[in-house]
Amino acid sequence: VADELIAKVTERIANLRIGDGAADAEPDMGPLISAAHRDKVMGYIQIGKDEGATLVCGGHTVAVPGMEGGYFVAPTIFADCHDGMRIVQEEIFGPVLSVIAFDDVADAIAIANDTPYGLAAGVWTSNITKAHQTAKALRAGSVWVNQYDGGDMTAPFGGFKQSGNGRDKSLHAFDKYTELKATWIKL
Repeated sequence: VADELIAKVTERIANLRIGDGAADAEPDMGPLISAAHRDKVMGYIQIGKDEGATLVCGGHTVAVPGMEGGYFVAPTIFADCHDGMRIVQEEIFGPVLSVIAFDDVADAIAIANDTPYGLAAGVWTSNITKAHQTAKALRAGSVWVNQYDGGDMTAPFGGFKQSGNGRDKSLHAFDKYTELKATWIKL
């Protein structure tokens, strides 16, 4: 279904409003945080091209009227990716989607887990048993099923492997800000 997914996401991207988040237009996507960040994301886009991924859409900066000099990068999709590519292995933190086709759930899990990072993952399925099995097998701190970026302050958030240290949100976050001590006294 990779081609169908790419077509649907590309269609959705074409309708995104890119602009100033503080303006009345309420854009779908705002700028990156700095020129250095924008340049880093654009560098990853070039790396994707150099590594042989197929640029489907985006891959350029965007000029937003009234926000000249803003750090806007067009939502970008790469196809024909594999898990050895830097755009797949490294955290870009920009509007870049790298699509990897897979044969079955086991293959998808192996691809998803073949990274030094594990902050979050998403699973889309109508089979709740498969959703539970896949979520359990994924090495990620958060797994969202049929959604992305869900959460609440009462639930912990943090990653596995090199994504995050400890947990934010919920009572689990208090451990990050305290130093536990044990004192043993022989009477």
